[in-house]
Amino acid sequence: MTSLTTAPSALDIDPADPVALTQALVRCPSVTPTEGGALALIAALLEREGYAVHRPVFSEPGTPDVENLYARIGSEAPVFVIAGHSDVVPVGDEAAWTRAPFGGAIEDGQLYGRGACDMKGGLASMIAAAVRYRRENPQAPGSIAFLITGDEEGPAVNGTVKLLQWAHERGERFDHCLLGEPTNPAAMSDMIKIGRRGSLTGQVTVHGKQGHVGYPHLAENPIRGIVRLLAALDATPLDAGTAHFDASNLEMTTLDVGNPASNIIPAQAKAVFNIRFNDLWTPDTLAAEIDRRLREAAGNTVRYEVTFQPTNAVAFLTKPGPFVEMVVNAVAAETGKRPALSTTGGTSDARFIKSYCPVVEYGVVGKTMHQVDECVAVADLDALTRITQRLLGTYFAAQHQA
Repeated sequence: MTSLTTAPSALDIDPADPVALTQALVRCPSVTPTEGGALALIAALLEREGYAVHRPVFSEPGTPDVENLYARIGSEAPVFVIAGHSDVVPVGDEAAWTRAPFGGAIEDGQLYGRGACDMKGGLASMIAAAVRYRRENPQAPGSIAFLITGDEEGPAVNGTVKLLQWAHERGERFDHCLLGEPTNPAAMSDMIKIGRRGSLTGQVTVHGKQGHVGYPHLAENPIRGIVRLLAALDATPLDAGTAHFDASNLEMTTLDVGNPASNIIPAQAKAVFNIRFNDLWTPDTLAAEIDRRLREAAGNTVRYEVTFQPTNAVAFLTKPGPFVEMVVNAVAAETGKRPALSTTGGTSDARFIKSYCPVVEYGVVGKTMHQVDECVAVADLDALTRITQRLLGTYFAAQHQA
């Protein structure tokens, strides 16, 4: 099996066709942080439609340089932003794929390839919708902008967070944003994300004294101490959830003593945990609560230290209101069902965008994201294009009337 298929020239593609555009993007091997031709293709297509396009590259010591894309058509407010990412996760075991990972094959109504649902399919559909809308409404009020990063699946250091700063410094101001992540669990009518939980990772290290298991009085076993501390962290729920968020959850992810022998009491024990938290907490208040629980459990007998990794994943909510209702109504009009409003799942670049304007996430069905034989239904690409085009029409009509 050959994993690479030559990506077609922009001259061969009508950007109003979401299926052809998805195929073309899938054929660009844009595994983070490699651009792979995806942004170049999008840039050429948008420029042909009259967009002013910029492709800034951002750097940070210790991380790879990343190319990004910002494009805008129109010079007036309001500015409706469509956000997404062109990078994809690695293929993994290519031999396990039944279709070429970068082939974009269509079989039985499914389009296959890495990134097909996360999120080149969503990106292609939203580009197609914007192109259709502007072609049909060349004098439409307001502006449409695209924020597309090549660093969402990676460290997320040289991507959206810096692209937003770059645009803001250039005087760009945004009114609302639609982020095209694959939000639907099973069908296009399922779910809109109006917020995300935060994420905080910590490590507890318990110090003991190494010694022979036959002479425990000469040693201090840290395993007993770490079991005691972890039980205290897990004993009481952090909260009961809020109106739009599930309860915060703490999960132990590693437990290690680094001991290769069965007759040695180890010198220390380490545990790593991750907390997905709701809008009752900030990273600082949550870290303080964890530290309080550990201190109470440790008393004067367990010697320990706790550290927390820096995090830019903070819980946020786009409160239900006119914009959220516009998205809901667009989905309902095209699918016949009102989608649920959710804040579940992991993090996304919406955590950065929310500081600049209200943001809602909606995209294709995400059942196969990051999996072998990742795919997206052709019908879902068409549906997302119609939904987004309807949303654009409603949005700008409402702004014009206001």
